[in-house]
Amino acid sequence: MEAANSAEAAPTSDDKLTLIAIAALACILQDVLHEGLGHGVTAWLSGAHTVTMSTVGLQSDISTRWISANGTLVNLIFGAIFWILLRWPKRYQPPTFYFLLIAMAGNLFTGTGYFLYSGVFNFGDWAAVIRSLQPNWLWRVGLIVLGAVTYYASMLLVASRLNEFRSVSNSPRVRALAWTPYFTDGILAGIAGLLNPAGLFYVLASALPSTLGANAGLWSLPSMTRMWPTREKPIRPIRRSPAWIASGAIGSLFFILVLGRGITWSR
Repeated sequence: MEAANSAEAAPTSDDKLTLIAIAALACILQDVLHEGLGHGVTAWLSGAHTVTMSTVGLQSDISTRWISANGTLVNLIFGAIFWILLRWPKRYQPPTFYFLLIAMAGNLFTGTGYFLYSGVFNFGDWAAVIRSLQPNWLWRVGLIVLGAVTYYASMLLVASRLNEFRSVSNSPRVRALAWTPYFTDGILAGIAGLLNPAGLFYVLASALPSTLGANAGLWSLPSMTRMWPTREKPIRPIRRSPAWIASGAIGSLFFILVLGRGITWSR
């Protein structure tokens, strides 16, 4: 009887609120790594006297190629770290594995997507990196090619790990796991960006494109997982977790109300 009751109590699908909380935390981590550790720390070590970090971007009183480039490079480094950690899925509980997966996706997609975005629109971090390099059009073409190749490679890496959740009969589950972060990240970035003192332009030109555009690969992941065999024993459903939900709520409030308005350091 106890075994039967336990089976009845076991969840048969992933808890949506927990998925949203995990996706929010992964989004926040990616943004802090990009703006804070990448751009911010580089600017500070380069001798900047004033640094303002927000969810939309980083402003400092100096500008160098390394400051512009290091946001992306930090994302790529951490994307690689998360990929290495995910090579042993059985080490983690389902929510932890999902967090590492979405964190890897966010960092890889942002890092590789910036090459493509800057090459096409001549705007953003890597447009600043190549601005004085000639012929500029050739450098932009190089960024577009590099971005397209590395972005697709990133999608393959993420899809291979997402496949750990897939069995023959649960394609809707994989879609929910892949698409929930897209909407969560877009809403979170949009709300936080509206509070930014830099104005609405940077929300439309930076916050939303870098989030919705960079994460567009999430839409294709469910179909890409079919390139790998289905799992006889996929990762168990993600149960409702008050700890993850509380952490996601606290992190989101900090992201919107504090980082959304910007934090300034001076010396």
